[in-house]
Amino acid sequence: MSSVLSPSTAAGTKAPNIGMAIFALAMGGVGIGVTEFTMMGLLKEVEQGLGISTPEAGHLISAYALGVVVGAPLLAAVGAKLPRKKLALGLLLLFTVANLSSFIAPDYGSMLLSRFAAGLPHGAFFGVAAVIAASLVPATRRGWAISMVMAGLSVSNVVGVPFATWLGQTFGWRLLFVLVGAIGLLALAMVWKFVPFQAAHPDASIRRELGALKRLQVWLALLVGIVGFGGFFATYTYIAHTMTAVAGIPSALIPLVVALYGLGMVAGNIVGGRLADKSVMGTLYRVLPAVAVALVVYAVAAHWPWSAMVMVFVVGASGSMLIPALQTRLLDASPDAPSLASSLNHAALNVANALGAFLGGLVIALGWGFTAPALVGAVLALLGFGVALFSGLMERKRPLAA
Repeated sequence: MSSVLSPSTAAGTKAPNIGMAIFALAMGGVGIGVTEFTMMGLLKEVEQGLGISTPEAGHLISAYALGVVVGAPLLAAVGAKLPRKKLALGLLLLFTVANLSSFIAPDYGSMLLSRFAAGLPHGAFFGVAAVIAASLVPATRRGWAISMVMAGLSVSNVVGVPFATWLGQTFGWRLLFVLVGAIGLLALAMVWKFVPFQAAHPDASIRRELGALKRLQVWLALLVGIVGFGGFFATYTYIAHTMTAVAGIPSALIPLVVALYGLGMVAGNIVGGRLADKSVMGTLYRVLPAVAVALVVYAVAAHWPWSAMVMVFVVGASGSMLIPALQTRLLDASPDAPSLASSLNHAALNVANALGAFLGGLVIALGWGFTAPALVGAVLALLGFGVALFSGLMERKRPLAA
């Protein structure tokens, strides 16, 4: 992410350092990625530490996802009148405190509550961060700017998640939340320093933001994310079990597996941002069938260590290509309520998280094996493709507002 320093835009006021502003927002994404995805790699340790079953441990992931679903529209709408920088700072503070509370949660019930609280600011932060990033660049580079903010989520899976997984396996899984708290504080400081102040829109209100919910294309874009991305989480939630029980990879190598997944996400996010700048709907039409194919191949390849690791990268790449396109689609569908619409994307992705974790756990509980969630995911990706086709058909009948 290169640093761009523009000339002064007003007397005595320098234009923002765009590169560092986007990097600061991406750092918040790193913390969010570490707390969201490391739980999946430490699922066995969490089970043992709390004395719970695998499905119950999966419920901790679902609790976080539910927090995102509730918090994204609620906090984005309530914060509509706040300047975007202040909203971003407040959300990061809430995220940091909630994660530190997970460190001291004494039992399963309190851990469920703290994971729910930690999820509340997730979607709203990414929503406002995407709007800030898009506002700093020309319209033709919105996909790139959004993908760079989302790169924090992807990069976390290359560096932060493997490190946190190793830390949790070696010194105790609760240290994950101390690490996330430290990242949250760093992101707070960077956003404070580098993100420019932008006054709230004079017409901003909760009612104006909620107006996004009246648009069919907003709901269709959300449905694409919920259904199409569900397969990504159905597979990733149980990746540690699949790699150890099916591929025969030692538990000590799970951080490497997670890093490969993260590298795939970084590559997919970058490519997806470029594709979205060319054609948002074209990206959805191409990527969703590719995700379905990748998941079917993964289910077969997971029986051998090397092919399993190759497909871990491919699945991570194919799934993350969807995110910039979905984010841009929601901004296009609701230009007068960008914060809420953008936040809802992450609510949708976390409904997908909860849906994927639930369906994956269901087929495992039925005795279908640890590769079954990937096949369920392939079906979900194809259903998402069907929703995207319907959305495109409706757009031809009634084009989006400029």
